[in-house]
Amino acid sequence: MSLNNYESVFILTPVLSDSQMKDTAEKFVKLLKDNGAEIINEESWGLRKLAYPIQHKNTGFYHFVEFNAPATLINTLETEYRRDEKVLRFLTTKLDKFAVEYNKRRKKGEFKKSTEKQEAVK
Repeated sequence: MSLNNYESVFILTPVLSDSQMKDTAEKFVKLLKDNGAEIINEESWGLRKLAYPIQHKNTGFYHFVEFNAPATLINTLETEYRRDEKVLRFLTTKLDKFAVEYNKRRKKGEFKKSTEKQEAVK
């Protein structure tokens, strides 16, 4: 069975404590690992403003996971997202070779933020 590259971003409700937010994120990462996924990168982006209100909430905890997994695991993961009332939204994307290369370069810090570029020019 071949493994595909995926990334998944999910938004958790802002009413959670830090420990509840971390436990919920760990639950999804553990689900991936228990079902044969290899975690490549995991990032907690923290509390951010939403583009539009979701369930009367204007902010949410963003969490990003990049992983290799069999295609059959995605349905299981997304079912768990839907079952968990703490998850406001989620998006799982299959990555092509260009996106995988971009993520590797991004992790190395090859892409500066626009403010850092502007300061370097001055």
